[in-house]
Amino acid sequence: MLKTYLFLIGAIFCEVAGTMLLPVSQNFTKFIPTIFLTIFYLTAFYLLTFVVNKLPIAIVYATWSGLGIFTIAILGYIFFKQTLGWQAIIGLFLIVIGVVLVNTFTIKLN
Repeated sequence: MLKTYLFLIGAIFCEVAGTMLLPVSQNFTKFIPTIFLTIFYLTAFYLLTFVVNKLPIAIVYATWSGLGIFTIAILGYIFFKQTLGWQAIIGLFLIVIGVVLVNTFTIKLN
């Protein structure tokens, strides 16, 4: 089970890295960022194929997207100086709480 979650964390990392490269690629006109963006996204989906064989796809997708959204919001603030209102920040933390709850009860059921 640990290996499955490590693959999921790797998929989240790759998806976040690819998404962070979207603005850098400038609508895919910058060759190097576009290549890395593509590699990160393909790697994320490749890693997800291993995870969905061990965990329910609903749990995998909720975890992948939820933690990805949270991480991208934080990195957007750090690297691109994007701001969020307090309501959005609370919502992001609620997403993380939901992901933790879903995964905690999924592990016990399996």
